[in-house]
Amino acid sequence: MGARARLFAGGGLRMLPQPWRLLSRAAEDAALQRIRKVLCVAEKNDAARGIAELLSNSRMRRREGFSKFNKIYEYDYQMFGQNVTMVMTSVSGHLLAHDFKMPFRKWHSCNPLALFDAEIEKYCPENYIDIKRTLEREIQQCQALVIWTDCDREGENIGFEIIHVCKAVKPNLCVFRARFSEITLHAVRTACENLTQPDQKTSDAVDVRQELDLRIGAAFTRFQTLRLRKIFPDILADQLISYGSCQFPTLGFVVERFKAIQAFVPEAFYKIKVTHDHEDGSVVFNWKRNRLFNHTACLVLYQMCMEDPVATVVEVGSKPKSKWRPLPLDTVELEKLASRKLKINAKETMRISEKLYTQGFISYPRTETNIFPKELNLSALVQQQTQDPNWGAFAQRILDQGGPTPRSGNKSDQAHPPIHPTKYAANLQGNEQRLYEFIVRHFLACCSQDAKGQETTVEIDIAHERFVAQGLMILARNYLEVYPYEKWSDKVIPLYQKGSRFQPTTVEMVDGETSPPLLLTEADLIALMEKHGIGTDATHAEHIETIKTRMYVGLTDDQRFLPGHLGMGLVEGYDSMGYEMSKPDLRAELEADLKLICEGKKDKSVVLQQQVQKYKQVFIEAVARANKLDQALAQYFGEATGSAEQEEVYPATPLSVRKCPQCNNDMVLKTKKNGGFYLSCMGYPACKTVVWFPDFVLDVARDRSICAVCKPHPVHRLKFKFKRGSVPPVMPLEFVGCIGGCDDMLKELLDLKYLNRSSQPASSANQETNHSQVNNSFNRASGENRHVRGTTNLAPRHLLSVSSTRIPRPAPSAAPDDGNNAVVCNCGNEALLLTVRKEGPNQGRQFYKCSAGTCNFFLWADQQSEDRNNAVPRGSALPQPSAGRGPAGFQRPGGGGRGPELFGSSSSAPGGGTVCNCDQPAVTRTVQKDGPNKGRQFHTCSKPRERQCGFFQWADENTGPGPSGDVSLNHFDSSGFSRGLGSKAKRPGSFFSEATAKKPRTCSICHQPGHTRKTCPQNH
Repeated sequence: MGARARLFAGGGLRMLPQPWRLLSRAAEDAALQRIRKVLCVAEKNDAARGIAELLSNSRMRRREGFSKFNKIYEYDYQMFGQNVTMVMTSVSGHLLAHDFKMPFRKWHSCNPLALFDAEIEKYCPENYIDIKRTLEREIQQCQALVIWTDCDREGENIGFEIIHVCKAVKPNLCVFRARFSEITLHAVRTACENLTQPDQKTSDAVDVRQELDLRIGAAFTRFQTLRLRKIFPDILADQLISYGSCQFPTLGFVVERFKAIQAFVPEAFYKIKVTHDHEDGSVVFNWKRNRLFNHTACLVLYQMCMEDPVATVVEVGSKPKSKWRPLPLDTVELEKLASRKLKINAKETMRISEKLYTQGFISYPRTETNIFPKELNLSALVQQQTQDPNWGAFAQRILDQGGPTPRSGNKSDQAHPPIHPTKYAANLQGNEQRLYEFIVRHFLACCSQDAKGQETTVEIDIAHERFVAQGLMILARNYLEVYPYEKWSDKVIPLYQKGSRFQPTTVEMVDGETSPPLLLTEADLIALMEKHGIGTDATHAEHIETIKTRMYVGLTDDQRFLPGHLGMGLVEGYDSMGYEMSKPDLRAELEADLKLICEGKKDKSVVLQQQVQKYKQVFIEAVARANKLDQALAQYFGEATGSAEQEEVYPATPLSVRKCPQCNNDMVLKTKKNGGFYLSCMGYPACKTVVWFPDFVLDVARDRSICAVCKPHPVHRLKFKFKRGSVPPVMPLEFVGCIGGCDDMLKELLDLKYLNRSSQPASSANQETNHSQVNNSFNRASGENRHVRGTTNLAPRHLLSVSSTRIPRPAPSAAPDDGNNAVVCNCGNEALLLTVRKEGPNQGRQFYKCSAGTCNFFLWADQQSEDRNNAVPRGSALPQPSAGRGPAGFQRPGGGGRGPELFGSSSSAPGGGTVCNCDQPAVTRTVQKDGPNKGRQFHTCSKPRERQCGFFQWADENTGPGPSGDVSLNHFDSSGFSRGLGSKAKRPGSFFSEATAKKPRTCSICHQPGHTRKTCPQNH
């Protein structure tokens, strides 16, 4: 039968109802006939090379992929009834990873409770991008994809990750699954001839497990770590205190055994012991009562025996005795026996066994099966081992005595046979050789016969008390000849006749006491994990390794697990809450559900929802009783040296203020590390929408009230607390208002210029259609200028690009002038006068700076005096009925605009009839800085720099005020910039055209203009 005929035979290719599969048989045949090149992808490079060598008879051609660790092997092969070119490559385990979408990946981005509902994405990690690129390149030339990953749950999921990447390039790709349990010529050829479809249900189970592990682990880990670092800063300052729904029950087993030993109270017991010496040794007769815990009762019986200490033989029996050969080897038994017999830990055992598998020496090492399938040719496998000098003769004897007759266990995963050697290896070294030898000897032992013996039992009577002795004569060692890991020895006793009497050599009353259980070994721990359904045979070793690396447990000198203080405290803390999270029940339920998903008996989304809600409820209650965790750990770490209220440990779950006008994600309030507030889009970094609040906003919080005007609903009002002296006198310091664009007062005060087109009714008179930039920037306490980031649909005149040169922020205009010409810094304190001592053009020049060093105020002393000379004396201001007024009739506050030094001018002239925002005549200065505006005159405030109101106007554009008499408002409406309170005075659009603007400085983290690394939202 040809390959193509076999493919469609009764047990051959199973078609899944995929869109491209809804074709007629003729169309399917035509699709297969068009296949000329097939991409094959294995789970690891060693497996890819091994499979390619077997299918090509070692004639494959090797070339490089984008990843230097994952080669490409090409060879010709007969498949689908025709010659095709096979392109074999590999991944390195999982190609894609689960993680939260930004900003939830950052620890301080949200309350951990939000992680149970946060959106999750699957993405390709940076170190696997090259492997992904290789797949994308190679699939372009191929018409079919064959998945050669390991045939277990994880392998199936990895297969679907490969399919996802390849189908993104070729949506109508033909996909097949090769199923095999060992990398041998027969196995891989059989797999090629019996291609199937990937199993979506098995992959779904892994997706559920990965998502739950991420949500549960991240939420509890952040909660524990952030809280306990605050409570015990001296001990746990740098400790990651992780939680996992498998690692915690594993830790629980260790703690439970330790506590059982601690709670154990030894109890004295007493028993009578009889011995009888003979030519070949001494026989010990054991009391049939075993032992008594009452000393008086035992003493009375002993004294009765001593009154007439003659033994009468009342029973002599003999029966065959067998020591059973081992069962076929599954993963759990391999881990346990390697730990006990070879002293190799479970993690190392699995690493070595996977290497032996990819090299073709043993079958797939992750299996739950301990029954050899009938179709497996065991005699051929035994025959391969006859050449070995150590066990070859035994292997030959198995064949000579009727062939292998293995015991059968009671477990089968219907996927892989028990672990067994697949070919003879004579050149292995170290632990690889020891583990391979153990697998071979175990295989030969289970294919052999039980050890045979004859057991003799003798029962005697002394004063009506019965005593028993047993002897053993081994008749045939059988499997024990090749299996040195188990002992069975002769125990010789003389021939006793029923009814005979003899004088015992000794009759003693001995005492002892009960002993506590021993600490768990790794083999004990694996047995408990399997019994209670914690993890799978493939993950036991990982969970054990995790609790060791987290320092939850340690190992004694005899390699037994001892819990550490942190491990003990965590388990006791959670147990005291009433939730026995260290017990296996919660995780065992999940493992059972995952098995039902694989079998198609439960829906993936139902299991996910149920489990998330279950753990979410546990988390809520655990947080509410978190003090019990503190108390439990305080027993081991001493009294807490810190305190941690919930709101101090991690931020509250962010509440949406409004929808982002750009991407429709929620916009939430956030706090910067160095103080200040901003409104940020939850879609960051994909969406850069942000509104920075000026530094005179001392506090801001979301109010419960919702704006009835702004859309899309709901747009919550905000509760502001302003710095005294920073707002108009008629405006309260605590103010509730809307930033959706309907509140003119806030729009002017906060200089809001983000996209409000989508948040206001079309008929709103306040709608400003030409203000479509979203990321409005405000000056911060650091005095740093931010750039306004526009969207791509902005006209050039709306793109403001403010120079990133740091300019000291002018002092508040409300600073009083007490007549002594004192210079006041931004903090409102008297500035300190210093002299430049560094060599240079300014040496000896005096300047003012902040006396406390808390703000970046700076002013040359000679410039300050010059500005004072140019200022109009107080009280001489011309009347100005309405200029400088806000839209609601408030006095426009002096918002600390850029001083004239921005343009490099030191000359000034009276500003004619122009009046600044302070109701005083403006001064006229000339641009000294090189550029297109050099020599151009402008009007600005006449006050000293630290008290300027921020007024600016080009002298050649000195047009009359509009209907409202507000010159600056006309400027705002025509060119898209304003000088509201707390904002920097922006240069007009004509000055900052794209042709002449300097390229703005960008952030070194997100590479966006408008802020620096220190103030980047992504860095919070």
